[in-house]
Amino acid sequence: MPLLTALPTCFRLRCAAIAGALAAVLLAGTGGAASAQQQPAAKVEAAPQAVPGFWDPRRRPDRPDLSRITVIRFLTETDYPPFNFTGPDGNPAGFNVDLARSLCDEIKVTCTVQMRRFETLVDAIASNRGDAIIASLAVTPQLRTRLDFTDPYYRAPARFVSRREAVMSEVRPEYLEGKKVGVIGGTSHEAYLKAMFTDAEIRAFGNDDALRAALRRGEVDLIFGDAIALAFWINGTDSAECCAFSGGPFVESRYFGEGVGIGVRKGNDLLRQALNWAMFRVWEKGRYTDLWLRYFSISPF
Repeated sequence: MPLLTALPTCFRLRCAAIAGALAAVLLAGTGGAASAQQQPAAKVEAAPQAVPGFWDPRRRPDRPDLSRITVIRFLTETDYPPFNFTGPDGNPAGFNVDLARSLCDEIKVTCTVQMRRFETLVDAIASNRGDAIIASLAVTPQLRTRLDFTDPYYRAPARFVSRREAVMSEVRPEYLEGKKVGVIGGTSHEAYLKAMFTDAEIRAFGNDDALRAALRRGEVDLIFGDAIALAFWINGTDSAECCAFSGGPFVESRYFGEGVGIGVRKGNDLLRQALNWAMFRVWEKGRYTDLWLRYFSISPF
């Protein structure tokens, strides 16, 4: 089996296509079939919005001594919509920012959110210029040597996208025998296809634009990639309403990572445990679901 690479751009779940697809949407909106081999593909009606849940209600975290926490200085970055960006009033905004504020409300502690360049965040924690990073940090072995992490609060699954007239309700390896499947070359997504979908005709592309254009033109039957970026493309103007998700998400951690967590200074177990406790409470009360639905009109899951 080939050496598996992380998602592109190191420890950051970054996709430039997200920012381009979302810029106008955010400014306007954040405020206020069976196997194709067995029968012809039928148009699948949109499923109800899926909200991911990463917390087991049977494993309630213990409440730590919150009295020892008087303030939490969150750090995020400047421009990664919809997760963090500068709002119309000049203040930090986005999914990560709103989640941070919800956690502080639950802990009942003063909370600040400072925006910094992404590449400076880890050093800022190490030099005590902040307490926690909430900036879509994908947990990796390399980052674990510099930070401790909370439980994941979201993951970036992989999914297939097809043209709307050929949507499949389920995607299995045998369903894609002889199908042309596009993917970005050299990624964990390509490695997964080569390992699991051995009878598909895999075609590698150099970038997202070329990959998606091939699907629009019918040069491939499906494409496979990061579901978060694909969700915003599907819902954006660039797709021209051509395409939709086929099948469900793929979340194997060996290929697609452990997930995204909040990073804290090494050894700061009190803050890490407090944030884990607060995240469970926010999820249990439905506030996480409310946030997710506010920012993700088409779910990656």
